[in-house]
Amino acid sequence: MLDELGAMLGIGDKIAAITRRAMNGEIDFATALAARVAMLAGTGTGAIAEAAARTRVTPGARTLVATMRRDGAATALVTGGFTVFADRVAVELGFDRVVANRLEIVGERLTGRVLPPIVTAEAKRQELRALAAELGIAPDAALAVGDGANDLPMLAIAGLGVAFHAKPVVAGAARMRLDHADLTGLLYAQGYGKAEFAA
Repeated sequence: MLDELGAMLGIGDKIAAITRRAMNGEIDFATALAARVAMLAGTGTGAIAEAAARTRVTPGARTLVATMRRDGAATALVTGGFTVFADRVAVELGFDRVVANRLEIVGERLTGRVLPPIVTAEAKRQELRALAAELGIAPDAALAVGDGANDLPMLAIAGLGVAFHAKPVVAGAARMRLDHADLTGLLYAQGYGKAEFAA
């Protein structure tokens, strides 16, 4: 969504270049996040709301979340993105929990800073561990899915850690990958047949 917002503001190429490098693990995620958000300093909340309204759910996500929740799974959206975008998706799909970064806003404008704590690769891994502990299960009983380098520690401890349409460094490191299907592929990976998918 930072790329989308950057495109709206005419600086999409600059932001997207940093995003690509961070997702490929070429630069530290927190450093890349700070650099991209700094470029947005002074942007009004109206532009943020407009970008949020453009949010599109990844194909298969609705069926994946609905099927897993129907069958008793807890679902969490843990992202290095921002609450203004993630909260909208979480409500639409029915996630139980959202963990995302927060943009600092003063006087209806972005300051160009991210409020701590930053959702880093380690934070994602710790969130999976914490949720598993709350549910009384081991992390290897969890499904995790991601596409960027900051997802790798979380994918490594999940029993079913899947690189989804992932960047090359992630696709090469993850034990499982899904390159050509939508997110319902994660249901097949758990043993579901199509007739068992939630409507």
